[in-house]
Amino acid sequence: MTLSRFAVAAIAVLAASVPAMAEKLKVGSTPTGVPFTFLDVGSGEITGMMVDVVKAIGGKAGFEADVQSTDWVSLLPALQSRRIDIISAAMSITEERKKVVDFSDPIFPYGEGLVVRADDDTHYTAGLKETAGKTIGVQQGTKYQNDLAALDGIGEVKVYENIADIMREVELGRIDVGFADQPIMAYQIGQGKFPDLKMAADYQQQFVAPLGLAIAKDNPELLARINEGLAELKESGELDALIAKWNLD
Repeated sequence: MTLSRFAVAAIAVLAASVPAMAEKLKVGSTPTGVPFTFLDVGSGEITGMMVDVVKAIGGKAGFEADVQSTDWVSLLPALQSRRIDIISAAMSITEERKKVVDFSDPIFPYGEGLVVRADDDTHYTAGLKETAGKTIGVQQGTKYQNDLAALDGIGEVKVYENIADIMREVELGRIDVGFADQPIMAYQIGQGKFPDLKMAADYQQQFVAPLGLAIAKDNPELLARINEGLAELKESGELDALIAKWNLD
């Protein structure tokens, strides 16, 4: 059976009227990085500031962000093995990571902090000499694990899978100090989730690095699109609005 010219024309018109499907890219985000990326138990989906950012960039750059829960230590391997296309998490741009992945332009300034029990009045300094004889918790696979390894004369270092575990261990008195992302720990305490903890107020950050989106090294076209979308967000004030939404301004 052959189609009439009228039918062919009708099909062509219908096809032209259907919008092109947006490209869908897999985005790895951690379920425990409040308020940057975390699991919303109500919806069962990953949410947070960096989730909002990658979705907003996708809207500018012509892709849909399919956000998938990925443990922190699995993020880089998942990107390198192409199981995901983008990392959007509380991942700092460092020279070591830039050897294996490419990063977008900076999105948010980021640094470490110390969490201690509320009754700990120790004045902690940059070299952390005050931790001698104590135990410090740090998250596996983070730059802070390497930062601590470079310091002399500090306490015993214990490695944990995520920041929530570190904070619980400090609260229970099993370790003395948590050394991790300051914005995440401060947000958790501010939300009242760890009433017996506080941030060590006198500690001065020494390992500050900005957050960025990470992609595989052989994808310069995607990197350019992401940076163009990010530039639009910055120029329009949308990025500042997202930062304010999550009380990070």
